[in-house]
Amino acid sequence: MFDCIIVGLGPAGISAAIYLNRANKDVVAIGKDYGILGNGSHIIENYYGFEPISGKKLIEKGIQQAKKLNIPIHFESVVSIDYDAEKFTVETDKTVYEAKTLLLATGRSQQKLNVKNFHKYTGKGISFCSICDGFAFRNKRIAVVGYNFYLAHELKYLENITKDITIFTNGKNIEIETSYPVIFDELIEIHGNDVLTGIQTNTNFFELDGMFVAIDTPSSLEFTKTLGIISDKNSVVVDDNYMTNIEGLFAAGDIIGGKLQISKAVYDGMQSAFGIINYLRIKKGPLK
Repeated sequence: MFDCIIVGLGPAGISAAIYLNRANKDVVAIGKDYGILGNGSHIIENYYGFEPISGKKLIEKGIQQAKKLNIPIHFESVVSIDYDAEKFTVETDKTVYEAKTLLLATGRSQQKLNVKNFHKYTGKGISFCSICDGFAFRNKRIAVVGYNFYLAHELKYLENITKDITIFTNGKNIEIETSYPVIFDELIEIHGNDVLTGIQTNTNFFELDGMFVAIDTPSSLEFTKTLGIISDKNSVVVDDNYMTNIEGLFAAGDIIGGKLQISKAVYDGMQSAFGIINYLRIKKGPLK
């Protein structure tokens, strides 16, 4: 039985694994792939100590660092998570793992739009992070696709960059109040050359310089509901030690909300590891 199973191979999960390993804890990290950061066309330009680097390369460097410490890294899809008074059980598409604690560090899945050329222009005018990429669209025409609280969150930052903002709900009812124009049409196709130049809806064409996708869906939402983990606005609620309402189950990174930044995820990984180490130290009885 492991001391901790970490679900997620991103900055939060791997950072936690490294700190747990340094504390002589038996840990395993599991993830189906590199996650959103590693699988897209993201270029990281604001991370300390690095020249511009792709998200994939940064993830690979983190995993290589963990492997050098002999931390087991398994590329497997998690099928189910369960727990009882003694342990956590994680079933993957290949095997079953058991541990005294569990850390969810899966990040947030970015909502993919079923729109022609969406993938083609991801990273070429289409962005998922206003803080990361907003500066490139200063005083330009941008679309923000969304309808709920996450849309409001992104607007607060983007309105400091440009006032030429149009909201596209892609057929959804909007759940917030806004002074910006709202287009309820369904999105049909992204137009562009080397970069995005406009959006075709089912009724009209809109010339644009960029698009921000603000449809918020945590990748572990299904697990949190199944396990009974308390969440608030799709972010997992944790205490000061990064433990959820379930004893022994911790969470870190984008899944707990806050700034969606790599530096914040790394910090979360470190702090959650300290929480797990302390929990294992003082734990005397079965899980509750």
